[in-house]
Amino acid sequence: MMTNLFSSFDPCTGIMSLNWLSTFILLIILPYNIWLIQNKLMILLNKIYFLIINELKSNLNNLNTSIMMISIMLMILINNLMGLIPYIFTSSSHLIFSLSLALPLWMAFMMFGLLKKTNSTLSHMLPYGTPILLMPFMVIIETISNLIRPGSLSVRLSANMIAGHLIMSLLGNMSKMMIPMMMVIFIMLTMFELAVSIIQSYVFMTLTSLYYKEV
Repeated sequence: MMTNLFSSFDPCTGIMSLNWLSTFILLIILPYNIWLIQNKLMILLNKIYFLIINELKSNLNNLNTSIMMISIMLMILINNLMGLIPYIFTSSSHLIFSLSLALPLWMAFMMFGLLKKTNSTLSHMLPYGTPILLMPFMVIIETISNLIRPGSLSVRLSANMIAGHLIMSLLGNMSKMMIPMMMVIFIMLTMFELAVSIIQSYVFMTLTSLYYKEV
């Protein structure tokens, strides 16, 4: 049963598998004019854009990377919401998706910090006011915590996205006896997954901006 349960999240379902196409399917379907002509969708996106800009002002020293952060958030948000539609593959529930976003960003931040702002980057390895005896241990601890950041960032996104889908799969395999009660439970789970999808995309962007702020 567990093999069949987790096989529903397997991206390789055949020789001509198009599951990963769901990552960009919404951008492919939308016509190019929707980004050029003022419409309700663009008005909504602009409002979201300005709200996120106000949030990023407290995390970033400058807003030069704000467009990149917002683009990452919208990409993750679109994939999270697409995964709530039946029979559409949830690419954000796989580590290959989240890690391919977190690892290059973390490596770019670290390389930029070590090459351009060496003293500032290395100073974060040792918190201010640390006793002399604890300094070697604090450097080791901070280095390890810095190295596992891309892993924790990607696992957080994938684990939260796959958890709700697993619960729905388990409930879907239950008996069909209490159908009205199951419908209420599924509606509540769907609303919960909708909130998780929005929150996780925001958390990914916020943590990424905080990592960049330390550089």
